[in-house]
Amino acid sequence: MKIAVTSQGDTLDSQLDPRFGRAAYIIVVDTETLEFEALDNDKNKNAFKGAGIQAAAMVSDKEAEVLLTGFCGPNAFKTLETAGLKVANDQTGRVIDVIQKFKQGNVIFADGANKDGHW
Repeated sequence: MKIAVTSQGDTLDSQLDPRFGRAAYIIVVDTETLEFEALDNDKNKNAFKGAGIQAAAMVSDKEAEVLLTGFCGPNAFKTLETAGLKVANDQTGRVIDVIQKFKQGNVIFADGANKDGHW
């Protein structure tokens, strides 16, 4: 299964970035092999608006099924949900630790955004 994790760096040892749309990187990981691709999110991080929606499209294009992040706004959440991704908010720690927590079944999937949108 492919999952996406927001990250402050481009390795599995990096700290999770609590922001979804404006995360420094989004790491897409195969949970079976731990092979990963670090997606530079610089374009979305610096966007005037729509960062979450654009980041959601990027994650969906990489065929991830789950997003692990700290905070996800309403527009991004809606876009991810429409694309069929499950979202687990309120994650913290190193990317590898968050992945292991997910693999052990210790995450709760959100039923909505946990951050107000930017207007």
